[in-house]
Amino acid sequence: MKWYDISRPLHAATASWPGDEPFRLERTMALAVGESVNLSKISLSPHNGTHADAPYHFDDAGARMDEVPVERYIGPARVVALEGRELITLADVQRLDLAGVERLLVRTGSYPDYTRFNPNFTAFAAEAIAYLAEMGVRLIGTDAHSMDPMTSHDLPAHKACGRTGMLILENLDLAAVPPGDYELIALPLRLVGADGSPIRAVLRSLT
Repeated sequence: MKWYDISRPLHAATASWPGDEPFRLERTMALAVGESVNLSKISLSPHNGTHADAPYHFDDAGARMDEVPVERYIGPARVVALEGRELITLADVQRLDLAGVERLLVRTGSYPDYTRFNPNFTAFAAEAIAYLAEMGVRLIGTDAHSMDPMTSHDLPAHKACGRTGMLILENLDLAAVPPGDYELIALPLRLVGADGSPIRAVLRSLT
């Protein structure tokens, strides 16, 4: 059995979406100066690093982070590689073997350095999302910054996920993960009313 940590590190150098609150950690108490514990405070956008999008992120009527079904983030998952693309199309996903797949993690290779924001990451076509939902996929994950291109304002892929009840993970680190089947554990925090949450995402090999 092998474990893969598919979470990006969170620290001051972690690239954030332009305009988002970056990750900051500030020490508020320290053993080294005679205080009783080491203690810190953090600030960040819930979409920094590896994270889950709540449906509320792109739909005022959507579920907040504390309202999503937590069991969707744990269970069998398939990792596939769809690299070298600007957009993952319907034709791309129609070629995948999706029999019995409820959680699909897509390695695009378009975000190789988590400390440098890449505006040219691979996004998804809304038609591809609709097809995945028809095939039974209930959670989609990507190693890119977003499901939609950076220039998109209407977010068709996100909204296709919302219409079909598909949940979203973004900014996964799949570089070292061979395509195949795994157990996924990627629990978001129970942030009441939030539009997203950082996650610690891991995969466990099945053999």
